[in-house]
Amino acid sequence: MTKAERTGTESPASPKIAGQDKRRPVIVTAALTGAIHTPSMSPYLPVTPEEVVAEGIRAAQAGAAVLHVHARDPKTGKPDQSVAAFADILPKLKAQTDCVINVTTGGSPFMPVEERVQPVAHYGPELASLNMGSMNFGLFGMLDRYDTFEHAWEREHLENSRDLAFRNTFKEIEYILTTCGARGTRFEFECYDISHLYTLKHFLDRGLVTGPLFVQSVFGLLGGIGNHAEDVMMMRRTADRLFGDQYVWSVLGAGAAQQRIAASSVAMGGNLRVGLEDSLWKAPGKLATTSAEQIELAKGTLAAQGCRVATPAEAREMLALKGKDQVNF
Repeated sequence: MTKAERTGTESPASPKIAGQDKRRPVIVTAALTGAIHTPSMSPYLPVTPEEVVAEGIRAAQAGAAVLHVHARDPKTGKPDQSVAAFADILPKLKAQTDCVINVTTGGSPFMPVEERVQPVAHYGPELASLNMGSMNFGLFGMLDRYDTFEHAWEREHLENSRDLAFRNTFKEIEYILTTCGARGTRFEFECYDISHLYTLKHFLDRGLVTGPLFVQSVFGLLGGIGNHAEDVMMMRRTADRLFGDQYVWSVLGAGAAQQRIAASSVAMGGNLRVGLEDSLWKAPGKLATTSAEQIELAKGTLAAQGCRVATPAEAREMLALKGKDQVNF
């Protein structure tokens, strides 16, 4: 007989109370491929529709509740925001996982908004990402880390970001909201700086968005807020002040900061995003072979802080989503 059984109390090591798991559920988003990293940077970066789907299935099995989806040209790996590019990805992810599928409207920062919005407008997913402000978007620092590139577009992609302003004007944000929101799609509001939170508050005050807001704070991308602990706390405090109990907070840390930023969010009651879109690494000098490896690392952080991964059903309830049966794929 254990001490808990003798005294009628539960062991502190056990999260079970009255047969139910009382640990806080944390939404884990897996960003599968993105548009920042290029194929030559890692042999594990998903490129073809089959690879993206397989990556999504692995992430779901590891515990992701949300899959953040981009598409690429299967031959060159270049970002592709056409409706056709998603046709062999979205239905298969829906059929083979129960995850919330989050389709990008960011596409690539080199694309105009009319191109970026196409897949969400057509497929009407439960969730879509939405960048909340124009910004410099510097990727050129990665040129120093790689000697050769398989495809000519890769070096150009990085070099051209020295003079890249990623446009997300008030007009363009409103265009995405009205074009995609009419079908019941809700948004993951990607906020790369404090000013983006104020932009979101502007749209909330106008009634063009409603709670619960899913706020994804992005740290460590050149042109946005940094990845210092003070940056994370300031973002959280500002969001609390602006949105109170009307929002669900999540974070992503770019590159080596991924797991550290995730741990900070969990400690502050937030959620997290990992995946090969945001970081190619599982440890210093060690490439991640899949986003699932990063999820497993994050799950260790959750366990250490008395939390657990949220199920897709819990994520849908927390984010007030319309349900997977209401999408056009």
